[in-house]
Amino acid sequence: MSLDLDPRQRAMLQEMGLRVWSPVARVQTPTQTAAASEGQAAPSVPTKTQARQESRRELPANDPAHVGALVDTIATMDWPTLGRSIATCQACQLCNGRRATVFGATDIPREADWMVVGEPPDETQEQAGEPFTGQAGQLLDNMLKAVKLSRHGSTLARSAAAYVTNVVKCRPSTPRNPAPLELATCEHYLRREIALVQPKIILALGRFAAQALLQGITPEVVGTPLGQLRGQIHYYRGIPVVVTYHPDYLLRSPQHKARVWADLCLAQAHLKPAS
Repeated sequence: MSLDLDPRQRAMLQEMGLRVWSPVARVQTPTQTAAASEGQAAPSVPTKTQARQESRRELPANDPAHVGALVDTIATMDWPTLGRSIATCQACQLCNGRRATVFGATDIPREADWMVVGEPPDETQEQAGEPFTGQAGQLLDNMLKAVKLSRHGSTLARSAAAYVTNVVKCRPSTPRNPAPLELATCEHYLRREIALVQPKIILALGRFAAQALLQGITPEVVGTPLGQLRGQIHYYRGIPVVVTYHPDYLLRSPQHKARVWADLCLAQAHLKPAS
């Protein structure tokens, strides 16, 4: 995206800390110079390097102006537009080295009383392009089935549906937790998902998912062990949140499955008065 700005406007944007991208002057080759002197149109074939530079100029990662414009746009997106935006997003450094974004299967319910938020996707999720695959996905399906829910089926009734997503949509290219700026940037997608799904309760799976979801509203959750976050109702923008163990953790420590069942019962009991 290019902006037709005069020098005064560019200076004002720079004072605000916004990066202004200026067109790069092209250096004519001897062939182009000769063609111009003979009154011919000089051929303009960008190199691969120039093409990559042009692509980055259109979607600069971490550029404040780009991120600000994206945030305003996300808030009005419908499901198809949201999916396309996530698939091509370059708003933070998580896009570097990714092979695919992780944003739900084709048969997921678009409206649901329950919303399940997981931790950053792993390699198997990236390969599948959807959250919670493999053994962890099977265990999650069994957990949801225990409270008469399913995450598959676009025609499910709201009361029987669970919408499943992750706190961020890209797998970090190196084993690490996403940085605070990356979380803050991707939260705008999560916030739009919540607005479209309109859940009555959110189930946060794993400590990182819980802290990423709640830290902007309840800062003291940062560094709090998951065991201390369980067994109570938190709130994300007015929506009740129940925190429990991630299925990957349960595969390693199955003795905690009873605690997860207690957390599911807590969420279900909190929903009943509203239902």
